[in-house]
Amino acid sequence: MKNVLTLLIIFLSLISCKTQHEKISVKTNPPATQLTDTSDMTNNFYDNTDTYALPVKDLFVEGEIVNSGKVNFSELPLHSVIVKETLLDSAGGDRFVGAYRYDGYSLFDILDKRILKKSNTDEFKPIIDVYVEVENEQGEKVVFSWGEIYYPNNLHKIIIATGVSRIVPSKTKDLWPLPAESRIVAASDLITERNISSPVKITVKSVHKSFPVVKGMSPLYSSDIKLFRGDKQLKVFAPENEESTVFKTVFYGRGKGIHSTEPFAGILLGDLLQKYYPVDRQNLQSGMMCFVGIDGYRCAVSYSEIFNRNDQQEFLLVRTKPDEDGGLFRIFPACDFFSDRAIKSVSEIHLGF
Repeated sequence: MKNVLTLLIIFLSLISCKTQHEKISVKTNPPATQLTDTSDMTNNFYDNTDTYALPVKDLFVEGEIVNSGKVNFSELPLHSVIVKETLLDSAGGDRFVGAYRYDGYSLFDILDKRILKKSNTDEFKPIIDVYVEVENEQGEKVVFSWGEIYYPNNLHKIIIATGVSRIVPSKTKDLWPLPAESRIVAASDLITERNISSPVKITVKSVHKSFPVVKGMSPLYSSDIKLFRGDKQLKVFAPENEESTVFKTVFYGRGKGIHSTEPFAGILLGDLLQKYYPVDRQNLQSGMMCFVGIDGYRCAVSYSEIFNRNDQQEFLLVRTKPDEDGGLFRIFPACDFFSDRAIKSVSEIHLGF
C-alpha cells in the first residue's frame, strides 16, 4: 500500500510540473527561452516576470539579393536583448517608456543566407556600402547599415521581437506598458525610434552614388574633407587642435588580419557633424551617411550609429601622422570588430542619399 501511495504522489507531481510548464510556454510564441523566476532564486535580473507573445506577421526579404522571399522563422535561433525604450517627445526631449527583455530573431540570422547581388558591384565590390530598409504595413521605414548588422563587436543586437518581458524595478514595482505587436528592436540605440511595430518587408540596398575607384593610389592623401547633403556642398573642413579622445584597440581586418594594437586618438565624429545633421525622429529612423576616401573606397553608416548610441562605442575622425599613408584623416569605428570601415584619406562625407 505504501508503494502504491508513493507512486501516486510521484505521478501527480509529474502531472503538476507538466501543467505548470505548459502554462508558462503558452504565453510565448515561440516558447520562452527561460522560465519565469518569480521567487528571484537566480542571479538573472531579466527572467523575473512573465514573457508575453507578440503576434508576428509574414516578413519578406527583397532588393539587391539573388534569393528573395519569405522569412522562415522556424529555421532560426532565438536571441534575447535588453532595452530601455525611450522616444522623442513633442518638446524635443526624451520620454522614457519602459525597460524590457525582448526575445526574437536577429537580422544577422534572417539575412545570413541571402546572397548579395549589389547593383554597383562592377564599380565597387566590397559589401560595406550595403544597408537594409525595414518597413511595416503603415509605411514606416527604418534603416540599418550592413556594418552594424555584421561587423559589430557585439552581434545579434538587432532583432525581430516575438516575445517581451518587463524588467520591473524591485522597489517601485513599476509595470511598464507592453507592446501589442512584434517589432524590430535595436538594442544599441539610445533613443529607440527605430523600434517600429510589425515589420513586413526588408529591402537590401547599396549606396547609389558613384565615386571613381583608383586602386593602389600612391600617395594616398586628401588635404581636406568636403561635406555634402544631396548635391549641395555644405562645408570644407580640416579640423585642427580639437580635444582628442583616445581608444585602445586591437585593429584587425577581415582580409589581412592584425594591423596593430596601437591606440587611436581623434575627435568624435558625432560632435563634428551634429550641427549639420540634427536629431529628429526621421533622422533617427532613416538617416544614412556615406564616408568616401580619395581613392573611391566608401562605406554606409546609419545615423544612429554616429549620433544615437547607448554603448559609447563611437566613431572617431583621426588625424594621421605626417608621414603616414592614408592621411590627412581616417575613420576609426570603435564599435566594429573588423577594420573594414576605417576609411583612409577621407575626402567626402555625404549626409543622406
